[in-house]
Amino acid sequence: QVQFVESGGGLVQPGGSLRLSCAASGSIINIATMGWYRQAPAKQRELVARITGRGATNYADSVKGRFIISRENTKNMVYLQMNSLQAEDTAVYYCHFVPINRSSWGQGTQVTVSS
Repeated sequence: QVQFVESGGGLVQPGGSLRLSCAASGSIINIATMGWYRQAPAKQRELVARITGRGATNYADSVKGRFIISRENTKNMVYLQMNSLQAEDTAVYYCHFVPINRSSWGQGTQVTVSS
């Protein structure tokens, strides 16, 4: 199973930026579609951005134009650049395959947007 370790979260003011990183074990992610998911309190986990093995990207409407997903296959890394952050972006962020498979979820990284 692939394991994921997310990092880069924190407390940021509205309008600020953060860059999340996801380190994955196993080179299979180099050809797999990867995604960033988030789960806010009392809400279901949602997919906010995805990137194919060839680099094609897709975003949820709520983050389109503000978030940028990227990957570095040689390092088994996936990133999420988050700009113009809003309070509604507060959540725990996770990376995983798209679609989700049996690999375990990482611990996630908390993003809190607050003044």
